[in-house]
Amino acid sequence: MTSLFDSALECLLECEPSRKCEAVHSLYNQWLEGEVVLDENPQPVAVETPGRPARPELVHPRDLPKRSLGTTEGRAALIHAIAHIEFNAINLALDAMVRFPHMPRDYHADWLRVAAEEAGHFRLLSARLAELGYAYGDYPAHNGLWDMALRTAGSVLDRMALVPRLMEARGLDVTPGMIRNFRKLGDMQTVAILEIILEEEIGHVEAGTRWFRYLCDEQDVEPENTYFNRLAHYLGNDIHCPVHYKARLDAGFTSSELHRLERLCSRK
Repeated sequence: MTSLFDSALECLLECEPSRKCEAVHSLYNQWLEGEVVLDENPQPVAVETPGRPARPELVHPRDLPKRSLGTTEGRAALIHAIAHIEFNAINLALDAMVRFPHMPRDYHADWLRVAAEEAGHFRLLSARLAELGYAYGDYPAHNGLWDMALRTAGSVLDRMALVPRLMEARGLDVTPGMIRNFRKLGDMQTVAILEIILEEEIGHVEAGTRWFRYLCDEQDVEPENTYFNRLAHYLGNDIHCPVHYKARLDAGFTSSELHRLERLCSRK
């Protein structure tokens, strides 16, 4: 039988993107076939730097060049940026498993599924880049998602609040606009990929919401105020708007939470 945590760690440390995706899908299929076991006394593993290729070059977000979607290069740059997010999301899902191994079995089932779906997204985007004459690594990128993983490394509650319920939830807000823009350009291949990503990312944010509330119950704290306290602690309530109401509601946000998020935006 295959050890879930040993195998997830191997996937996390794999640097070559296609091998990482293949390893994640193989592990998930083994899990579905009942060929994977959870270790009885797993030890948390703190990975400082996940497996990733030498390129893309990682730069500060402000140093990323702005490109027009009206050119093939501009479209490829945006697709590359999304692919980079999806690649990081594979690592984040795997890290949520090996860093917090004492969570329930269903928690690990959720994040292994998420890792496999993120790997699927990355493959779709990489193939689209190739069709346009580009490859992952051709453009610089930033490391914001993994930086947040390190900042929340000491608390699984904070991880659930700040990664799926903040950073991935932001993807729910902005993806519909990207879909509209690519549709206007007649790039229906990219539209189809983004529609798949949007649908599945709702499920990823919902998993984060569910486990965040599970942890709040376990720690006997009220979820909504705890969530906004975490936002204030990590971000100083620097929240981006607008929010995609339907997608976030489908992902488990309450109307009260969404109204509070919008009030924070209105104070800027």
